[in-house]
Amino acid sequence: MFEFDPTRPKWHQIAEVLRARIASGEYPVRGLISEVKLEQEFGVSRVTVRKATAALREEGLIITTRGMGSFVKER
Repeated sequence: MFEFDPTRPKWHQIAEVLRARIASGEYPVRGLISEVKLEQEFGVSRVTVRKATAALREEGLIITTRGMGSFVKER
């Protein structure tokens, strides 16, 4: 289980992990980012995961399609 820094919001820390995974290619372009898997991996609620993915969407790193999910955007 992921060790969270109690002085920082969990969603912010999850977003940092996801950014690093996108940058390293662990999450490939057009690869699905599963909210369910992230909930399980980090032991957090869907709301927390959605805050993290919203931050990445605002940064232009991912795109979310209603009914399909979130995917890594091409750069």
